[in-house]
This record gives sequence, structure tokens and C-alpha cells, in this order.
Amino acid sequence: MFGLGTTELLIILAMVLVVFGAKKLPELGKGLGTGLRSFRDGLKGENAPIEEEPVKAIETDADPEK
Repeated sequence: MFGLGTTELLIILAMVLVVFGAKKLPELGKGLGTGLRSFRDGLKGENAPIEEEPVKAIETDADPEK
């Protein structure tokens, strides 16, 4: 695999931990996995309905009729 040995992979992993931090890595992995899955489904032509969160109305104290 591109001539990378165990030592190089450990150094890369350590650098990723320093840059992103241990708390961000699960979020980063989840986002990457979701993106790849969506990309593969798009290539296959499977148009699954996208689950969207309902838009919440912004509550304001101002009267909209003024």
C-alpha cells in the first residue's frame, strides 16, 4: 500500500490525533462514512428519500403586520 510501513502509519495516526483531537475523530469518521455511502448510492442510481429535519419557525417578539 504505497510503500507505507507500520512506523509511517503510526506517525500519521499520531499527527491526525494531534490535529483533530480524540473527541473529533468519531464525528469525522461518521461524517466520512455517511458521505461515502451517499456517494456510492448515487453512483448506483438508488435515489433513497433524503431524511430532512423539519424547519423550525423562528419565534420573534416583533409583530409581522407592522
